[in-house]
Amino acid sequence: MPATVPALLARTVARVPDLPALVDGEVRLTWSELGHRVDLVARSLIALGVERGDRVMLLGPNDHRWIEASLGALSVGAVVVPVNTRYSGFEVLDLVERTRAKVLLTVASFVGHAYLSDIRAAALAEHGAPGKEDRGPVPGVPGLVAVVEWDAHPESGRDAHEQVLDWERFLALADGVPASTAARRSTEVSGDDPADIVFTSGTTGRSKGAVSLQSHTVGCALAWAENVRVTDADNYLIVSPFAHTFGYKAGLLVCVATGATMLPMATFDTARALRVVRDQRVTVLPGPPTIFQMILDHPDRPAPAEWAWRVAVTGAATVPMRLVERMHEELGLEAVVTGYGLSEAVTVTMTAYDDPPARVVSTAGRPIAEFELRIRDEQGRVLAAGQSGEVEVRGPHVMVGYLDDPEATAAAIDDEGWLRTGDIGLVSADGYLTITDRIKDMFTVGGFNVYPAELEHVLSRLPGVAESCVIGVPDERLGSVGKVFVIRTADSGLTAEEVTRFLSGRVANFKVPRRVEFVDDLPRNHGGKVLKRLLIEAESSGSVPG
Repeated sequence: MPATVPALLARTVARVPDLPALVDGEVRLTWSELGHRVDLVARSLIALGVERGDRVMLLGPNDHRWIEASLGALSVGAVVVPVNTRYSGFEVLDLVERTRAKVLLTVASFVGHAYLSDIRAAALAEHGAPGKEDRGPVPGVPGLVAVVEWDAHPESGRDAHEQVLDWERFLALADGVPASTAARRSTEVSGDDPADIVFTSGTTGRSKGAVSLQSHTVGCALAWAENVRVTDADNYLIVSPFAHTFGYKAGLLVCVATGATMLPMATFDTARALRVVRDQRVTVLPGPPTIFQMILDHPDRPAPAEWAWRVAVTGAATVPMRLVERMHEELGLEAVVTGYGLSEAVTVTMTAYDDPPARVVSTAGRPIAEFELRIRDEQGRVLAAGQSGEVEVRGPHVMVGYLDDPEATAAAIDDEGWLRTGDIGLVSADGYLTITDRIKDMFTVGGFNVYPAELEHVLSRLPGVAESCVIGVPDERLGSVGKVFVIRTADSGLTAEEVTRFLSGRVANFKVPRRVEFVDDLPRNHGGKVLKRLLIEAESSGSVPG
């Protein structure tokens, strides 16, 4: 089997050259045509000086150019860095600098962000006015040699900087690089080369970049595709963001592995999604439980006889029994599959295609992709089946480590290759994993993970804040939202509006707490550690913390 993404793509192009590879609005490409476009991107990146191992950052919505750009970068041995489109300019700048990204491929604007302007404003705030020798597209970041805005109009003249390119000018660079050079670079890529760096917020307050190899990325895609029975006859609607492994590795790359047709969707809209499912004969649609509830509740939902949809894949949240039953009964699905994964190992377990609803809602499935599971208690003892403790996983697709963070890597992966997940769960006698508690303190907002420590770290820089504590509280629309408890410094007149305004300029909008409460103290244990559990319980009962 192929060990690299370029080899995987080449195999599919050779096997099914005339089958549809991609449908994105008016853009329709066969696998042969997609292969040609990927070659143009690869040659253009080579023209910009991208070498094997250089980092190429992608910041944009699900779009055919994200697909072409990522595959082109992987084909020349570059390392793809997907970035959440909701991130602020400060967050993106931090990742550009930490990864030492050489090229940024992005869009001019999306979901209220003007990305390049946001990043430049953050750089100005962090580094001051640029010097005379500072000629790069982002002041103070000399390693970034070019920014490509793939949705910029060639005639707009929006940004006159010579290192800021629209898509046409970028692809025109390919003319200066022979096709044979790109072909050679593609064959030189090894399964042991790093493929991507996926950033995941940690409990220490700063995001960590999980580095995976080409072989990891390919192996996970092949195993996921086998479990969900994806073939070149499938039409796959990808609504999960490409910046997330669910959209990128379990979506885009699953299609590359199988020859299935990709239908990327930039933002989820129920009515539009239903039209695509019906008109494009979608067969595979993964996503969080929320979207399936929205589909079931939509007044204009077509009858199952009008579509070809056969399987839904979900996860990242509790899946109600009645939801799964309705998906079978009212949507006419053959299968509903769920699973468990994390950025450091992508997909670890999945339920089987023919598992009954009771299995789907009560477990996260059994290991796939040659993964092993074990459960350990606080003393490090391996526990028997049915006993609850921390979930640890081991397998050929666990990340090699966190970017430039050997201490965090050593804390996460032991000498025998076991990855500590930080999740609590148990394994049944027949090997099914049940997660009983997600990563401590984490909550999700509309399907996006939020880690309180990250927000508390940012708030520590706000004058007037002596201490803060963030928890997730229930929300009817988004599932949960953040609430922050703030202890003000003496004589501070800090307001809730000032707290949210400060965060809004520094973190993604979904992370900003919707509620702010000022308190004199917080519940603590004998060591002074804040007991967030008591705050959550107090929220549920309506009592006052502290």
